[in-house]
Amino acid sequence: MKWDEFADWGRRVADWTQDYHLTVGERPVRARTEPGAILNALPATPPETPEAMEDIFRDFEDIVMPGITHWQHPRFFAYFNSNASAPSVLAEFLASAIAPQCMLWQTSPAATEMETRMMDWLRQALDLPEGFAGVIQDSASSATLAAVLTLREKALNWQGNRQGLFGQKPLRIYCSSEVHTSVDRAIWVAGIGQDNLVRIPIKGDWRGMDPDALEAAIKADLAAGRHPAGLILCVGGTGTGATDPVDRCLDVAEKYGLYTHVDAAWAGSAMICPEFRHYWSGIARADSIVFNPHKWLGVQFDCSAHFLKNPDDLVRTLAIQPEYLKTHGRDGIINYSEWSVPLGRRFRALKLWFLMRSYGMEGLRQRLRNHIAWSGALHDRLTAEPDFEMVTPPMWSLWTFRYRRDGADLDALNLRLVNAINDDGRIYLTQTRVDGALVIRFQAGQFETTEEDVGMAFDVITEIARALP
Repeated sequence: MKWDEFADWGRRVADWTQDYHLTVGERPVRARTEPGAILNALPATPPETPEAMEDIFRDFEDIVMPGITHWQHPRFFAYFNSNASAPSVLAEFLASAIAPQCMLWQTSPAATEMETRMMDWLRQALDLPEGFAGVIQDSASSATLAAVLTLREKALNWQGNRQGLFGQKPLRIYCSSEVHTSVDRAIWVAGIGQDNLVRIPIKGDWRGMDPDALEAAIKADLAAGRHPAGLILCVGGTGTGATDPVDRCLDVAEKYGLYTHVDAAWAGSAMICPEFRHYWSGIARADSIVFNPHKWLGVQFDCSAHFLKNPDDLVRTLAIQPEYLKTHGRDGIINYSEWSVPLGRRFRALKLWFLMRSYGMEGLRQRLRNHIAWSGALHDRLTAEPDFEMVTPPMWSLWTFRYRRDGADLDALNLRLVNAINDDGRIYLTQTRVDGALVIRFQAGQFETTEEDVGMAFDVITEIARALP
């Protein structure tokens, strides 16, 4: 295809996109293809001669779309939503069209300076204190890895990158059992090792870390000649919304000089609403914080907001400056490639700019408040049903439940239920485990979800549960 044909196809794709988002609720939420179906529909060898866009687009609809699980479906209540609001999609289209490589200020000054301003807009929206600086990472996993690498370097007096970990005291990092598996992976990649990730017991309705147990673990490590290095806290964990008592845990971390990283990948978006900030009281004392605007705030994937109390520590950990990456004759500029593991960087800030201007912060707050209120109402309706048990309480818009039958194997029963619900296609849920028991989790967070969509979940869940053989 040539550029003089692009506008016609651009209009066709734009029309298709609008229709898709307006009608996606009529589709089954989860893909219904069998494993291998898409692979077998694709030719085993690449074409030797050009093919018409008409044929390519027809195959997109016939081959690709049947194998898509619709993350933009208003009744996608599984995992955490990966949203794509209309202005964010337009911004992504423009970023793809101009295709800048935003690794340095000089390679895209607008991208760098917009990232600085957009991260400060988000800082203000979360009511973080002035002095925190932000960078857009591709995902919370990358932000957590950057934080782990930084705490490793600080613990080793900035010699880890040069000397490695050989011959050093074992570095110890502390977290609860509810953190995301990206923490484990960061520990692996940083060379610290799984055995040095210390899981602290949880307690309370928030299923958060026990600060007394944290201090006891640190003392035990010091007595054993190990090196306590960092603490990773969870605010809104994936399974149940588990949230550590940030303030009390930071008291312990400060007492022993631990670097602290807070993973609020999903729930951090809710902190634009002042009434939810008690969930991370004391957050201004953390060294590193991450949340994903691409989850609940409506920004198209990928866009992860990473805030740092002292970004110089991160830059000292990650920056490499060969001659070809230096910007000569310019002082005081930021090169965000020094703030992240990858050198190459996309123009992600444009999506934030379009989104926040299109809806305003109050418009975004109201969407989150709606999701939380509607989810809570569903929780209360299901609580009143005698054959359903609420297992964990609502944390924002997330809670867990299980279906009960006398004499039944409840794990097997609830696995059959969640599979039957997802095969039905009207809504999409996932399962998790709480204290070893299999439960079903519900969360509302799709950008265009309505109160009616959430209400339909009650009908689907109760209807299918009671029809199970």
